[in-house]
Amino acid sequence: MKPRDYLEYDFTDIKTPIPIDRREFLKRLGGGIIIILSLSEFIEVHGDILQGRQMPEDLNVYLRIKEDGRVDCYTGKIEMGQGVITSLAQMLAEELDVLLEDVDMVMGDTELCPWDMGTFGSMSTRFFGPPLRAAGAEARATLLQLASTALKVDVSLLIVNEGVVSVKNDNSKSITYAELTKGKRIVKAVKEKPPLKKPSEFKIIGKPVLKQDSYVKVTGKAQFAADLRLEGMLYASIVRPPVHGAELVSVDTSQAETMDDVLIVNEKDLIATLHPEKINAEKAASKIKVEYKLPDSILNDKNIFDYLLENAPEGRIVEEGGDLEDGEKAANLKIDKEYYNSYVAHATIEPHAATARITDGKIEIWASTQTPFRAESEVAENLGFPEDKVRIRQAFVGAGFGGKSNTQQILEAARLAKISNKPVQVGWTRREEFFYDSFRPAAVVKISSGIDDEGRITKWDYGVYSAGERGARHFYDIPNHKTTVYGSGWMGSSVHPLRTGAWRAPANNTNTFARECQIDIMANEAGIDPVEFRLKNLKDKRMIRVLEAVADKVGWTPAKSPSGRGYGVACGIDAGAYVAHIAEVDVDKKIGAVRVRKVTCAQDMGLIINPQGATIQVEGCITMGLGYALTEEIQFEGGKVNNRNFDTYNLPKFSWTPEIVTVLLDLPNEPAQGGGEPAIVCMGALVANAIYDATGARLYQLPMTPERVLKALSEI
Repeated sequence: MKPRDYLEYDFTDIKTPIPIDRREFLKRLGGGIIIILSLSEFIEVHGDILQGRQMPEDLNVYLRIKEDGRVDCYTGKIEMGQGVITSLAQMLAEELDVLLEDVDMVMGDTELCPWDMGTFGSMSTRFFGPPLRAAGAEARATLLQLASTALKVDVSLLIVNEGVVSVKNDNSKSITYAELTKGKRIVKAVKEKPPLKKPSEFKIIGKPVLKQDSYVKVTGKAQFAADLRLEGMLYASIVRPPVHGAELVSVDTSQAETMDDVLIVNEKDLIATLHPEKINAEKAASKIKVEYKLPDSILNDKNIFDYLLENAPEGRIVEEGGDLEDGEKAANLKIDKEYYNSYVAHATIEPHAATARITDGKIEIWASTQTPFRAESEVAENLGFPEDKVRIRQAFVGAGFGGKSNTQQILEAARLAKISNKPVQVGWTRREEFFYDSFRPAAVVKISSGIDDEGRITKWDYGVYSAGERGARHFYDIPNHKTTVYGSGWMGSSVHPLRTGAWRAPANNTNTFARECQIDIMANEAGIDPVEFRLKNLKDKRMIRVLEAVADKVGWTPAKSPSGRGYGVACGIDAGAYVAHIAEVDVDKKIGAVRVRKVTCAQDMGLIINPQGATIQVEGCITMGLGYALTEEIQFEGGKVNNRNFDTYNLPKFSWTPEIVTVLLDLPNEPAQGGGEPAIVCMGALVANAIYDATGARLYQLPMTPERVLKALSEI
């Protein structure tokens, strides 16, 4: 693809804002074809994921074919590194029969794009992709009808290639999409499901493509929210409490008031200094004297697990079958274990940022957010603006992993812009990023299981505390089983003392760690190879397929653990995709250091839109997963978060990166599934099982730091 500057849409008109609503937007489109797709059928099928989202009955996807032949696709989804800026364009280009480089993605602009719940859960391809393809197919059909009239031939005699409609076996009779749309605007409602291309007809879907935003990112041209500069803009520095739960007692701004050109804001819970230069805003904020009443709390990262168990809400059974007593009676071996994981930060490269400006009674905000429409609603509610007077404009997002669903920085920028009547930029420091993060929740999992003398699982009693349900249900063939969820990982519905929320495949990392470690322990106790044990207890054909695929790729030789080889196995399901991993690790028994040498992952994600993008996502999941498996955890005391930067919060380094081998199963006739998260869910169990195979030491808490590895080694 030709490299293009995708920044034009986000920042071209920042000097002269033009208030415009969606109706006015349609009027101003001029020449071109607009295809409006009703998603009522989609809502009926997938309403379970949309409950409480206030989704309108008719959610429209706007597709514009412009007079110059280029195509705009308007989507409320955003790009944050997962590659949908490319894969969605591939789907549209495929069904329209246009060049991929002729598709321009307009993403996350609440004024131009249809409402969307947000970008999370690896749902963009699974749920937005099918209606987008349908819209493309309908646009193509409409254009063929127009071409039929223009060329005076029956539609059945026409073919399309790269946006040119021609008569079969007669290239002299042709017309381009641009010629068909010139001076015309047609609005057509899709009432019936349009025919989509078969996999055998694909020219663009299924082909590896470089991500469309790669060029601007590697050249440094990409504009993130904190890169924006507006005329007359002020930088904000906000005075923060020292700990969560602190109550404001008094504020003294007298010293800050001595500085030139400083605007001081002291409004309820918002204390800030504004200045045209960021460093001066920060200096002024440092001069404000604030007194707080601090909360009493003895909770910390050491005693949090006892607290979560003691304060667990009533359990909710999410899956059960057979009778646990029968399962225990049939068991030859009974194994009861507990597993723990600490709080984990999102630690994105880009901290939260937003820039807000109010013009003629309308507020416009450039933001780094996974949920632009939620942000629009929250700004409207907090500032007392009508929603049609709030516009969120999506900048590039330097990763999210669930952490940029939080819109606090957007509300802060909006409030300060309203108070000051100036454009204001709020850019969090790394310390603020850690303090206000919505952490992956600390959690406990208890499992009581049993196996018979043939190595078959007879009992499975599973309870997860304070993490959540995702990934808790098992996929093994177990006749007597029960899965109970005690509380979620979401603040407001949990007992967590710190703010918690979605963290790449929320809850599934915790649940897969516990489940796959327990499966490995049972295999060890039964004296059965870990791959063989899993296959013996599986009936799910998709899981069997990925497990056999990864074992075949590595040339697996069966052996009972601990074999001394340092091989680990783990399986998982997330976002509709199935994964199976095999890892090779080395353990330095003197210092407890773990080095992951190689990870092989087989993934069944149905139809693969962009194999290159899918491979990159698997590699990213595996690399990021090394962090929560080996080093990442939040240390805290009461409401004080002790991690303030990356000197105390250890992320994976380039030197850690193992050899990664990805096996993507070719299943073009299956529905496309999510690829942004599945491969990360196995990493904790995968490394733990490999450590056991190498040393005979079993670890039950994430992360598996050198100190914990040494302790486990001493207990052998």
